[in-house]
Amino acid sequence: MASAAEQLAANINFGSIAKAEELKKRIWFTLGALIVYRLGTYIPLPGINPEALAQSFQNASGGVLGLFNMFSGGAVERMAIFALNIMPYISASIIVQLLTSVLPSLEALKKEGEAGRKILNQYTRYLTVFLALFQSWGIAVGLQSSGNIVLDPGPFFLISTVITLTGGTMFLMWLGEQITSRGIGNGTSLIIFAGIVANLPTAIAGTLELGRQGAISTGLIIGVIVMAIAIIYFVVFMERAQRRLLINYPKRQVGNRMYEGQTSFLPLKLNTSGVIPPIFASSLLLLPATIASFQSSADGTGIIATLTAYLGHGRPAYMFLYAALIAFFAFFYTAIVFNPTETADNLKKQGGFIPGIRPGERTADFIDQVLTRITVIGAAYLVIICLIPELLVSYAALPFYFGGTSLLIVVSVTMDTVAQVHGHLLAHQYEGLVKKAKLKGARRR
Repeated sequence: MASAAEQLAANINFGSIAKAEELKKRIWFTLGALIVYRLGTYIPLPGINPEALAQSFQNASGGVLGLFNMFSGGAVERMAIFALNIMPYISASIIVQLLTSVLPSLEALKKEGEAGRKILNQYTRYLTVFLALFQSWGIAVGLQSSGNIVLDPGPFFLISTVITLTGGTMFLMWLGEQITSRGIGNGTSLIIFAGIVANLPTAIAGTLELGRQGAISTGLIIGVIVMAIAIIYFVVFMERAQRRLLINYPKRQVGNRMYEGQTSFLPLKLNTSGVIPPIFASSLLLLPATIASFQSSADGTGIIATLTAYLGHGRPAYMFLYAALIAFFAFFYTAIVFNPTETADNLKKQGGFIPGIRPGERTADFIDQVLTRITVIGAAYLVIICLIPELLVSYAALPFYFGGTSLLIVVSVTMDTVAQVHGHLLAHQYEGLVKKAKLKGARRR
């Protein structure tokens, strides 16, 4: 027999969305916020020569700069006020989470609950400002030293660029938090998602045009389409994959009534970390290369040029670091979001146990062992999804939008957002059922 939740899910359609007023408000707020973000990617920095910038970007777009441009929704090639996007905030989040695992004082804050989380979020914001100032200063200096991109070089341009880019990042950080609390989905992921999706039509049209001109073979284009479909199917399958641990609850007596023992499952996702590892890995690779990408055209020698050469997109060093960082963050973020000890303690308090495993510490060790094993598979899946298409993109000169990272982000964020919409609809329909039950009870009285 289908459960009540399954029956409600079967009845969900656009009509039910229209009736859920709270959900409609959240959807409209999310769409409005993303429109504001997209408008900001078209507002250029003051004092920039668009023609010279376009020429300089075209010469360097095949490297890390092109990947940065993809995550920023095209704001880098237009040098818009949102050119830094939300990457400094992501980098700051990584650093704070790493320090939380190392510094006892920060770890104590994490255990304080909501109050400690607010303090850690404040630290993350401060660090975001510092990283944004650092990166925007590097971009301003790089632009000023790259030929005739800047119309009126000088201190005023440097200061105004730093303030504008840093302000743009802080605004996007605030906008992402607003989407998370008042909209649908994770605000940070949706901002990156919107940037990638907005430029997909242009990337597809450009690829078809290259095929028409003979620069790319028809067979390669068909192969890329088949690969993209296969990746989407594989991502959906893997993101839904779970390892379900059987949980038994013994008989219990409440008052004079005896309740039979129950059986449930503890679901462990194969990829508990979601889309975070590729985003974190890309963010860390972009952080040191930001200045290098802009100065490479002006300075062909030295440390900056060497860094650019080694971290070029598709280079062995880049691929190795990318794979290693994805695997590391898959384990690291899983350890942050899922605590086997807390889960085992909660099961013990509720009287639940895993058959054949003693409650308490043994249960925590067993859950940790299972979680580690499936995370190995999840990390390998992320590396394969993100690395193999990136090789094809690099060596076949295809747009970054056809890479595994972009497709993984688009598919995963879409699934998460749809799941949240589904959850809001279920909550709305349950509220409706409760109201009907109360009305019936009032009429009987």
